[in-house]
Amino acid sequence: MRSETAPQGIDGSRAARKDEHVDLALGQQGDAGRNEFDDLDFVHQALDGVDAERVDLGVGIAFGAGPQHAAGRWRWETPFYVNGMTGGTERTTRINRELAIAARETGLPMACGSVSVALDEPDAARGFSVIREENPDGFVMANLGVGRPASDAPRAVELLGANALQVHVNAVQETAMPEGSRDFSSWIASIEQLAAASPVPVIVKEVGFGLSRSALRHLSEIGVGIADVGGRGGTDFLKIENARRPAGEYAMLAGFGQSALASLLDAPQGAPALLASGGVRSPFDVVKALAAGAQAVGVAGAFLAAIGRDGEPGGAERLVALVNDWKLRTRAVYALLGAATRDDLLATDLILRGRLREFCADRGVDLSALALRSEAPRP
Repeated sequence: MRSETAPQGIDGSRAARKDEHVDLALGQQGDAGRNEFDDLDFVHQALDGVDAERVDLGVGIAFGAGPQHAAGRWRWETPFYVNGMTGGTERTTRINRELAIAARETGLPMACGSVSVALDEPDAARGFSVIREENPDGFVMANLGVGRPASDAPRAVELLGANALQVHVNAVQETAMPEGSRDFSSWIASIEQLAAASPVPVIVKEVGFGLSRSALRHLSEIGVGIADVGGRGGTDFLKIENARRPAGEYAMLAGFGQSALASLLDAPQGAPALLASGGVRSPFDVVKALAAGAQAVGVAGAFLAAIGRDGEPGGAERLVALVNDWKLRTRAVYALLGAATRDDLLATDLILRGRLREFCADRGVDLSALALRSEAPRP
C-alpha cells in the first residue's frame, strides 16, 4: 500500500518508514498464531470460582523512587492499556486520534509511539499532541528511544502533558534496521540520564524481545521503577526491518529473544514494577500475564487492527466495542479462576509446557512452586 505524503517539513524517508511500519505490523496480524502464552495453563479448581459481579478489574501500579520522584502508585481501572505504536505522519495522526478517543471513552491508559520525530521536526508534533487533545483527562505515556539527549525527556513529556515516559530499547530492531545504530555500549548510561531528566516516572520498555533477569537488575540499580518486559510473540520488529532489506539477510535471527511470560517468570527479586506486552491476543493472555507477575498488560497489534489501516472515522467505535468485550471476558476469567482482584491471580496454580517450560527450567525457575501456589501461605 502506498504511504501518504508526509506533512510539509517532515523528512520524507522518515515519514515513509513510519507508515511502512504500520503496514508491516498490520500484515503480521493475519499471521498471529501460537505463541508462548499457549504454553501456560492454569490448574482448574472446579469449586473455587467467585461471583463475577465481585471482581475488581482495577490495578495498582506500585513503583519505587526514581531520580526525580518519590515512590508512588498509579490506580488504573483496567488491567490492560493501549501500548505505544506510532505517530508523526498524516496517516498515523488519524490512527492516534482514533486510539485516543477510544482510550477516553473506555478509561484505558494510552502510550504513543516514539516522539523523537516531533522533537527533531516540529511539524510532526500534531501526530502526538492530538492524543492529549482528544483525551484531556486520561493517563498518557510519552515515548522516546534510548540514546536520545537527556534534555529530550522533559520535552517529550511536555508535548503530551504525559503522566509517564516510556524509554524504549530495541537492540534487535536496530541490528536489522538498514539505517540502524549498532553501538549499544552507552545505553545504560542513557537510560539513567533520561530518567534523571524526566519530570515523570520512566518506564523502560523492550519492543518485542524481552527483558532478562540481568537487564531488570541493571534497571533497578540505576533507579528505574517500572519496566515493560515487551516480549517475543507479537509484532516482530526484526521481521519488519528485515522485510525492508532486499536480501533479507537478518532472517537468521528469527525467534531471537524471550517471551513476555518467560521474562516475567525469570524476573529477580527487587525488580522494577513489571508491565508486560508482546503477543497479547485476547483477555485470556492478559490474565496469564497478570498471574505470571505483571501489574498491567499492554496491547498494541490487536487494538491497531480494530482501528483499521488508515485510522478513518469509525475506528474508535470499533475499538470501544472491542475493549468493552475484553473487559467483560477478563472479568469472567477472573471469576472462573476464583480471583476477585489481580493480586488473587498470584495464588493460582500454573503449569508450564513447551518452550516456556524449557526456558524456565534452564533458568532455575521453581516449576513445582508455580504448580502449587494455591497451597502456599498467603502473605
